[in-house]
Amino acid sequence: MTPRPLGPTDLETPPLVLGGNVFGWTADKDTSFRVLDAFVERGGRMIDTADVYSAWVGGHQGGESETVIGEWLRATGKRDQVLLATKVGMLPGEGGEKLAPARIAAAVEASLQRLGTDRIDVYFAHQDDEAVPQEDYLAAFARLVEAGKVRVLGASNFHAMRLKSAIDIAVREALPLIHVFQPEYNLVSRHRFEGELQNLCIEHNIAVTPYYGLASGFLTGKYRSRDDLSKSVRGRGMAELLEGKGAAVLSAMDAVAAETGATLAQIALAWLAAQPGVTAPIASATSVEQVEELTGSWDLDLSKDQLERLTNAGA
Repeated sequence: MTPRPLGPTDLETPPLVLGGNVFGWTADKDTSFRVLDAFVERGGRMIDTADVYSAWVGGHQGGESETVIGEWLRATGKRDQVLLATKVGMLPGEGGEKLAPARIAAAVEASLQRLGTDRIDVYFAHQDDEAVPQEDYLAAFARLVEAGKVRVLGASNFHAMRLKSAIDIAVREALPLIHVFQPEYNLVSRHRFEGELQNLCIEHNIAVTPYYGLASGFLTGKYRSRDDLSKSVRGRGMAELLEGKGAAVLSAMDAVAAETGATLAQIALAWLAAQPGVTAPIASATSVEQVEELTGSWDLDLSKDQLERLTNAGA
C-alpha cells in the first residue's frame, strides 16, 4: 500500500478514507473506538466526518460523530497520526445556515471544540450555497486558513460549473484553492462525477475522495433479489438498482471475486481507487472485522481486463 498525495498538498493518505458518519449512531462509543484503533493499526490515516452527522437521528442534534472522534483522540493521543476532515454547510446554527460567512466562522469553532483539536486538516463546504456570493464564502474559508485553523480546503456535492467558478475566483482573488473534492461515486452511480467534474478535477490536480463507495451496501452483494430488500432499512432504496444495471454489475463483480478471492466490497473500493483522478474512496465500518475487510481493498491490484469488465457492466 503506497500513500497517495491529496492533490498538490503535503498531505497524503492510503487509498481508503474511514467514514465517520456511523460514529455515535450505529456504532456506539466503545465500538467506534475499536474501529478507529483498528483503522490506524492497519495503516489508515484519514478520517472523514461532518458537523451534521448524525442530526437525522431522533434525539440527535449533529456533532455526535465529531464528539466521538474527539473523545478517541484525547483518550489515545493519536491526533498527529491522523488527518481529520470535516464539513460545514448542512447544519444550521449560530451565524445562520449553509455557507453564510458568519455560519462558517461559528461552525469551525464548534467542530474544533468537539474534535478537541486546534486544526482541521481538510475542511469541506458540504454543499454549494447559491444564496451567498462565492467570493464571500471563499473569503470566509480563506480566513480560517490564514488563522491556522484549517490546512486544506475541500468541496462536496458541487456541480462542475460552480466548482470551476470557485477555482477561477480563488485564482483571481489570490485565495486558497480547493484541493479536495468529495462526490457521490461508485460502480452503480457514476453520472454525478464522470465527465465534466472528473475532467475538471484531473485538470486542476484536485484530489477526489468519493462517498457512497459501496452504494449504501448494495455493492457488497447483500441485495440480490426483491426478497433481500427487507434485510435492512436501506433495502427499500435498492429496488431501483436491481431493476437497472445493478444485477449486471454484481455479476461482473462475482466473476472478479472468483478470480481474485477478494470480497465484493474490496472489489468495489479497488475499482474506485483505480479510476482517473480518484485518490481514495470513503467507506465506514461498524466492526473491527469490517475495517480489516475494507482496508484489504488497498492490497487488491485489479488487472486492466478486470477493471474494464467492471466498468463496462455499469456503463
